[in-house]
Amino acid sequence: MKKVIVFILATLSMYAREFIGHVPLVEKINEVHFGGSRLNSPELLHNIPYYEKWGELFVYLQVHWFRVLFFGITVGVLLVFFLHYIVIGPKKFSHDGKTFYVYSLFKRVVHWTAALAFVIIIPTGFMMIFGKELGGGEIVRMARHLHSVGTVLFIVAAIPMFLMWLVPMLPTIDDIKWFFMAGGYLTKRKVVVPAGQFNAGQKMWFWVAMIGGFAMIITGAMMYFQDFDIAMLRKLGIDQIDIIRIAAIVHNFVGMAIAALFITHLYMSLFAIKGSLDSMKSGYKSEDEVKYMHSSFYKKLLKKEAS
Repeated sequence: MKKVIVFILATLSMYAREFIGHVPLVEKINEVHFGGSRLNSPELLHNIPYYEKWGELFVYLQVHWFRVLFFGITVGVLLVFFLHYIVIGPKKFSHDGKTFYVYSLFKRVVHWTAALAFVIIIPTGFMMIFGKELGGGEIVRMARHLHSVGTVLFIVAAIPMFLMWLVPMLPTIDDIKWFFMAGGYLTKRKVVVPAGQFNAGQKMWFWVAMIGGFAMIITGAMMYFQDFDIAMLRKLGIDQIDIIRIAAIVHNFVGMAIAALFITHLYMSLFAIKGSLDSMKSGYKSEDEVKYMHSSFYKKLLKKEAS
C-alpha cells in the first residue's frame, strides 16, 4: 500500500511540474481590448507584474503616510493659529467711518459659491481619508457622493473667479514686502502693510485653489470614472492602473496643500481681522482697514476719487 501511495504521489508531482506555469490564469482572447478599462477586462492580471512601478509606492503612502500627513498638517495649522489668537489676537479696525465698494454682487455670489464648494469638498475628503476610523460603509459612500457635488460647484465658480480676479492676483513687488513683514499679523499694533486689492497671502490661496483645484478635478475624475483609455500614455509605456495610482498620489498631496491654505483663509477671514468677512456680505470695506492692510490699493482708490 505504501508503495502504491508513493507511486501516485511521484506521478502527480511529475505531471504537476509540467502543469504549473502552462495553465492560463485568465481566458485567452482573440484580440486585445483597449476600448475601455483594462481594470475591468480579462487583462486585469496583466497589471500584476507591473506592481513595482507605481503600485508599491502608492500602497506604501496609502498605508503609512497619507492619513498621518493629513492629520499632522491639519492639527499643526490649527495649533499655529490658536497660538496666534491667544498671544497676538485679532486686529480691530473702525467700521463706522468711510467705506469703499470693492466687491460687486456678482463677485460675491461667485466667491460664496466657491466657498460652499470647499466647505463640502474638504470635510468629505477627510471623511474618505479617515474612512477606516469612521467605520467605512454608508458614511464614506455618502461623503464620496457629496465630494462630487462640491466638485461641480467649484467648477461652476472657478471659471468666472479666475477670469475676474486674474489681473489683481498677479504678483507684484508689494508681495515680497508683505512676506518680509508677515502681512503685519505678528504685531498687535496697526501697521501700514504694502498690498494691493489682494495681499500676498490671498494671492497664494487663489493660485493654489485655481491650479490645485484644476489638478484635483482631473485626478479626481480619473479615480472616479476609471473606465478610460489614453492611447498617448499607453504608447509611452504607462499602464492604465499606473495612471490611476499616480492620480491618487497627486490628488492626496495637492489636497493637503489646499486643506492647509483653506484653513488659513478661514482663520484670516473669521478671526485674524474683526469684521473682515463683512466685505464679502455687503461688498463694502472700511477705509480704516483698507488704509492699513491694503495701503497700495488705498492710494489707488484715493486717486480714483480725486479724478
